[in-house]
Amino acid sequence: MPLDPLLIFELAVLGLGTGFLAGLLGIGGGMLMVPFITFILSARGVEADLAVKMAIATSMATIIFTSISSVRAHHKRGAVRWDIVKGLAPGIVLGSMIASLGVFALLKGSWLAFFFAGFVSFSATQMLIDKKPKATRTIPGTPGLIGAGSVIGFLSGLVGAGGGFVSVPFMTWCNVAIHSAVATSAALGFPIALANAVGYVIAGQNVQNLPAGAVGYIYLPALLVIASVSVLMAPLGVRAAHALPVKSLKRVFAGLLYMLAAYMLYKGITA
Repeated sequence: MPLDPLLIFELAVLGLGTGFLAGLLGIGGGMLMVPFITFILSARGVEADLAVKMAIATSMATIIFTSISSVRAHHKRGAVRWDIVKGLAPGIVLGSMIASLGVFALLKGSWLAFFFAGFVSFSATQMLIDKKPKATRTIPGTPGLIGAGSVIGFLSGLVGAGGGFVSVPFMTWCNVAIHSAVATSAALGFPIALANAVGYVIAGQNVQNLPAGAVGYIYLPALLVIASVSVLMAPLGVRAAHALPVKSLKRVFAGLLYMLAAYMLYKGITA
């Protein structure tokens, strides 16, 4: 698959959008990247089932870079809860490796698309309902954080996202302020992305019909272009996140997830 100017332009625009959203919502941009990379690869002749898998893997790999950029901006504002990051990280790595090395390779792309649509819709609904947690509820202890981290890492590995669609609702459910939850989610994106990306490369070594430029399931040209431009936009997203009111953030988050879930449901049906 040649890296033509139009493809570079499409990937650059996608990178600008996902970088901004990574900073704004702490979602690493993965929820936006997966549907659009699926579309871009499918339009260039990659078989639908494989396109979904490559989109998920490539999306996850770009989060390695966007998370670094956005978390630096959040950290400067003192918004990252590093105690939560340390508690969740071990479980995140474990869950991510199980997903990317095992389950991801076994499932068909159409089933992954259905899973993406269903779980993201659920997460959007939870965020939109905005049900207030009990005032006494707090972040659990070490065993609870390891368990929660394992779930976040596993689910992220199946849908190619930085975990914000699970970790942000989880933290707000535990009475963590939304801006701190978004910032902490951005920090969690790095271990999630790194562990899963390694798994996707290993799991995709013997896959047939991969396009030129693929390293395992990761499409390297898309990774390089998107990562190069997305890191420029993440700090702007962080600035917007700290300027917007809580309810507006949650509405933006939920609305975005619904739209992307609908597209991936369509891809799952047609794959």
